[in-house]
This record gives sequence, structure tokens and C-alpha cells, in this order.
Amino acid sequence: MAKVTMVEAVTMALAHELKNDKDVVILGEDVGINGGVFRATNGLAQTFGEDRVIDTPLAEAMIAGLTVGMATQGMKPIAEAQFMGFIYPMVEQIICHAARFRNRTRGRLTCPLVIRAPYGGGIHAPEHHSESTEAMFAHMPGIRVVIPSSPSRAYGLLLAAIRNPDPVLFLEPKRVYHLNKEEVEDDGEEYPLDMCYVLREGTDVTLVSWGAMMKETLEAADKLEAQGVSVEVIDVATISPLDMDTIHESVAKTGRCVIVQEAARHCGVASEIAANLADQGLYDLHAPVKRVTGYDTVMPLFKMEMKYMPSTARILDTVNKVLEVS
Repeated sequence: MAKVTMVEAVTMALAHELKNDKDVVILGEDVGINGGVFRATNGLAQTFGEDRVIDTPLAEAMIAGLTVGMATQGMKPIAEAQFMGFIYPMVEQIICHAARFRNRTRGRLTCPLVIRAPYGGGIHAPEHHSESTEAMFAHMPGIRVVIPSSPSRAYGLLLAAIRNPDPVLFLEPKRVYHLNKEEVEDDGEEYPLDMCYVLREGTDVTLVSWGAMMKETLEAADKLEAQGVSVEVIDVATISPLDMDTIHESVAKTGRCVIVQEAARHCGVASEIAANLADQGLYDLHAPVKRVTGYDTVMPLFKMEMKYMPSTARILDTVNKVLEVS
């Protein structure tokens, strides 16, 4: 079994589906000959041909429209938005068409497409390359929003996304593309969508996060465990639809919850989780639900970006304040 990075796991999943499903095609800017900006499609055009891995013009609106058209006519297109910050010309097609086909046609047509986008900060990228705007898409009915945090989940969740009959936005946190390696068997086994993953069980406090911020969240959990604090850690993985049952079950056990997101604070996914806990789990809480987030400003350039994103120290400080409440 090979040890692979997250970006290599993405490539493995794409290759597996190209090999085993003739309806799968990949399209996007530089995905063919160059293998993508982050080399997630490296070697696929050479293996499967340029009619299956298609280099497109620099035209995101066209890529999205073509992807929707393919999906409604029996294909399973996987489009790449080169960076999350370039996805906005695609939004009209995603909202007005991809998300609505099942409803619009009363189930006669579905739209089995995947739009992949490297997202998030932490790689010293310029403006328009470091956004974390997942909440905008989570607000859209009809779109699944999936965010892996490890190589194994990237492989399994991407397989599930490609096989899903409805549109999926698959956001790949590029800060952890090469962070670590895991043993991932290329066996075609998918991970279930629409559920959270409990990475660590505990009884004193629940830490909830997703994507690249799982790194700092797990680091904080390690430090807390060393202090004798029992920490439960949840990787949300699919932020829409949101699996609140798993989060509620955890908080009912621990009584405390801290939610960590890289995105700006206002109207984020962390806010939705906190509101849901207040609405449905208030009597289980021993302390207020706290959020550790980015700031309500544009992601700064690289000299300041790590100041913007939640750090392990910020998470620890917030958890300790929550633990002080009796």
C-alpha cells in the first residue's frame, strides 16, 4: 500500500474513475499537458488521452457551462477551478443551473458533476488565491460542499463525489496538499458523504473543524491531552448538508464546544454550527459555544497571512476559557 500526499490521493481517485467509468472526463485550465497548477492531474492526459482530460481556454464561465451541459446529458464531468478565487465567474452556472436541475425537471434530469477548487491560505499566494468562501456555497440548496483534510479522506470522498448523482463542490485545502503522507490503498472504496468523522474521542470538550484547520485543531488537542484534558475532535468533512447529529451527540457528552474555521468570522459555517447547538443542544452545554476564526477582512498577503488564520495558540486560549466555566 502506497504512502501518498493529499494531492497524490486526489490524482489516484481521478485516475481510478477515469479507468473504470467511460463517462468521466476532466476539464479545466492547464489540467492536461501541464497536469494542473498543483499537479493534481499530472500524467492523466498522457494515460487517458486528451479527449478525456481536456485543456480549456482561460474562461471559467465557459468551463462551468460546458460542465453542466455534459452532466445533464449522461456524462460525469470533473471541472477544475484553478484557485477558489477564480470560481466566481462559475457561480451563475452553479446556482442557476447545476443546483436546480433535479428540482426544475422534477427528477427527470440530474447533474452529476464535480467542481474541484484548491482553496485557503498559507502558501504565500497573491490576492485572489487564498480565499475561504465555502459558506457562500454551503448556503446554496442543491449543492454538496465537501472538504477533505487528509490523503485518505481526499481519496475516498472524491470517489464518492464523482459517483454522486448531484453536483458536488470539492474544495481541496492546498496548504495541506503536501503536509503529510498516509497509506492509501487504490481500491476504489469511497468514503460516505454527508457525515462528520470523529477523529478522537474525549469527554471534556469537543473541537470541531474541517480542511486545513484540522492540523492546528489536532495540535491543540495533543497539547490539551498532555495537560490531562480529554478532547473529542470532529472533522466535519461535508459542510453542506451538515451532519449536526454527530456534533450534537459529541457535545451532549462533553458539554463544551469550540469550532475552528479559517474563513472570516461573519456568517461562516462555524456560526451555523454554533446557532444549531444553541437551538437544539442548549441544555447539554456547560459553557458558551466559542469560535476561533479568520477575521472580517480580505486575506492579507503572505507576510501576514499566518496572523490571519487561527493558530494552535489561539485555539488553546479559547478552549482554556471554555474549560474555566463551571
